[in-house]
Amino acid sequence: MFLLVRDPIDIQSIKDKLQNPEDGAVVVFEGVVRNNANDRNVRHLEYDAYESMALKKIEEIGLQAKEKFDIRDIAIVHRLGHMEIGECSIVIVVASAHRGPAFDACRFTIDTIKQIVPIWKKEFYEDGEVWIEGAK
Repeated sequence: MFLLVRDPIDIQSIKDKLQNPEDGAVVVFEGVVRNNANDRNVRHLEYDAYESMALKKIEEIGLQAKEKFDIRDIAIVHRLGHMEIGECSIVIVVASAHRGPAFDACRFTIDTIKQIVPIWKKEFYEDGEVWIEGAK
């Protein structure tokens, strides 16, 4: 499951669809909008993307994770558009027989997404806004 969505992400539904009885580990990573960045108060965020390319890259990263780590399955859902503080902007769910590969695959996935997927974040502050570049 690799998706770009504009509505809030239903994390439990994704987990329920991915998890099987043979899984000994299900690792869930939630990227959440925080209220501060670079010593400034963040009011909200907006994510924009080159959607067809972003989805293609997300799928490639998911397949790489399955090849590189001993995992059974992976789901990646990234939200686009306006998000308030505390909302989930990305969820990665990894199912595996063992926790080690699941954690490793999850970390690889989020780090690689931040490096190569054409999704851009704009932070809105009390005194202006700025597009954020680079992996954070």
